[in-house]
Amino acid sequence: MAADLYGEMQLEVRPPTRRRWRDYWPGVLVTAIAALAAAWLADHYAAPLVLMGLLIGLAMSFLSQDPRTHAGLDLMSQTALRIGIVLVGARITADQLAELGPLPFALLVLIMLAVMIVTVATARLFAQDRHAALLAGGATAICGASAALALYSLIGDKRVDQARFTLTLVGITIASAFAMTLYPVLAAELNLTDAQAGFLIGASIHDVAQAIGGGFSFSPQAGEVATIVKLTRVALLAPMLMLVALWLGRLGEGDRERTISLRLPWFIVGFLAIAALNSVMAVPKPVQDGAATGAQALLLLAIVATAMKARLHLLLDQGWRSFAPIIVATVTSFLLSLAAALSL
Repeated sequence: MAADLYGEMQLEVRPPTRRRWRDYWPGVLVTAIAALAAAWLADHYAAPLVLMGLLIGLAMSFLSQDPRTHAGLDLMSQTALRIGIVLVGARITADQLAELGPLPFALLVLIMLAVMIVTVATARLFAQDRHAALLAGGATAICGASAALALYSLIGDKRVDQARFTLTLVGITIASAFAMTLYPVLAAELNLTDAQAGFLIGASIHDVAQAIGGGFSFSPQAGEVATIVKLTRVALLAPMLMLVALWLGRLGEGDRERTISLRLPWFIVGFLAIAALNSVMAVPKPVQDGAATGAQALLLLAIVATAMKARLHLLLDQGWRSFAPIIVATVTSFLLSLAAALSL
C-alpha cells in the first residue's frame, strides 16, 4: 500500500458492476458528518473552515480503507467539487470588473501570470515537480483551496499524487490564515491608503473570506476595495484553467491526449454561464445567497473527502521542500501586489 501512489490497488478492489445509489451512501454520510463537525468547530472557535475540514478529514482517513466508502468519497471529491465551482460563478458580475477599472485589472492579470511562472520556474531549485508547483502557484494566484481543487481536477492524480495535493491544501490554508493576520498590520505600518491597502489585501490573500475579512479589519473602505479585487481574482479562475489546460495539452504525448486536454471541462462552461447570467439579469439576492452557501458547502465536502482519501503515511513522508512552492508563491504574490498597490 505504501507504493500505491495513485490508488491502483484501491481501483482493483472496486466492483466491476455498475454502481447503485446505495453504494454511495456510506462515503457520502461519513463525509457529511465530518463536514458538519468542521463547520461547528469553525463557527464556535473562529477557526478557518477549510483548515478544520482538512484536519478532520485527515483524522478520519482510516475510513477510506473500507471499500464501502470508495464510491461516496469519489462522488464528494469529484462531482460535488465541480458543481461547487459552477456555483462560485454566482459571485461574479461584469459590473465588478468594470468597477475595478482597466489598470488594476491589468495589474491583477500580470500578478496572476507572474506568480504561476515564478513558482514553476523555481521548482527545480527545491527538487520539486513542476506540476505540483503549478498547483501551488495557481491556487495562490487565484482563490486558494477552491482554485487548488479546480486545478487538481485538470492536472490529475497521475501527475500529482493525493498526499502531495492534500499537503498543498494544508499549506495554502495555513498561509492564507497567516496572511489575513499579518497583511493588514503591514499595510498600516507602511502608511498605505484605504484603496492601496484594499488592493494589497485583496490581491495577495488566497481565500475569499479571509481576504475580505482582512480588508475590513483595516477599514470599511479597504474592505470594499478588497472585496472587489478578490472577486475579480475569482473571475479569473476560468481563464486560468483554460491556460493550464493548454499548457498540459502541449506537454502531452500523442494526439489523443492533447485533444482531451484542450477540451473545455463542463464545470468551467457552467461557471462562465452562471457568471454571464448573473451579469445580464437581476438575480434575486436570496438566490445569490443560496448559491454562495451551496458552493461553500460543496467545496467543504470536497475538501473533507479529499483529505479522507489521503494516505497519512505518504503525507508524513513529504519533507519541508514540499512547502517551498507555496512559500515562493505566497511571497511573490505579496511583493508584486504591494508594488502594484504603491503604483495606484
